[in-house]
Amino acid sequence: MADVPVEVKKAPPAQTTSPDIWQSFRGEMDRLFDRFGFPSLRRMFDIEPSWRSASSFGFSAPAIDMSEDEKAYKISAELPGIDAKDIDVSVSGDTLVLRGEKRQEKEEKDKNYHFSERSYGSFQRSFQLPSSDKVTADFSRGVLTVTLPKTAEAQKPVKKIAVRSS
Repeated sequence: MADVPVEVKKAPPAQTTSPDIWQSFRGEMDRLFDRFGFPSLRRMFDIEPSWRSASSFGFSAPAIDMSEDEKAYKISAELPGIDAKDIDVSVSGDTLVLRGEKRQEKEEKDKNYHFSERSYGSFQRSFQLPSSDKVTADFSRGVLTVTLPKTAEAQKPVKKIAVRSS
């Protein structure tokens, strides 16, 4: 399967509100627990009904991997079952926003029955990143990879500082 380029849209800077850092932290921990098959803290202590924390098809936000090499920052998102046309990548100021929607419809008809099932869900993830005009996004085999090239300043070698003990 060939890489499919995903259009990166420029948007005007969005109004920023301070996020609830503890709620964000709890959400990340819940996703980590879910990923390794443990019940999330929310479900263990019945803090919030499970139907509110996830979409109808099993996730509220995709798993994200962030990496860096000497030339670029990369963000990879696992998006199984989603088409490139249902993914929106935008940059607003220094905020990268990933949005997507998944729709599933299944219908079976037979002489004695009619089975119809639909599920819909969407997600959104935002990241504060260094400003960059050359952001690229590629979608292949259910994985979205967003690449932000580093500036010349960011590519300079790191100066090591010796730590003295007294």
